Amino acid sequence: MIEEIKKLIESRNQLAQQACGQYAALVNSIIASQTTDVNHISLTLDYMLDFCFDDQMLLLYRRLCRYLYDIDKETAASYINAYREMWDENGENFGDKNF
Repeated sequence: MIEEIKKLIESRNQLAQQACGQYAALVNSIIASQTTDVNHISLTLDYMLDFCFDDQMLLLYRRLCRYLYDIDKETAASYINAYREMWDENGENFGDKNF
C-alpha cells in the first residue's frame, strides 16, 4: 500500500513538472504580449491552481497574479484567496510581503 502511494505521489509530481513547462511558456507569452484579456488570464490561473502544490508552479502562479493585479486588482485578489483556501492554510506562501 505504501509503495502504491509513493508511485501516485511520484506520478503527480511528474505531471506537475510537465504542466509547469507548458504553463511557463503560456505565462511568458501573456506577459510579453501584455495581454489584458482578464478572461484569458483567469482561465490560465484556474488551470494552474490545481498544480500549485509544486513550488515552481506556485512561482508562475504568483507571477501571473502580480501581472493581473495591475489590470484588475479584485480578480487578482480572488485568485490569491483561491490559492490560500486550497493550498496555504497557514498563509505562509502568498503573504502580502511576498506578493
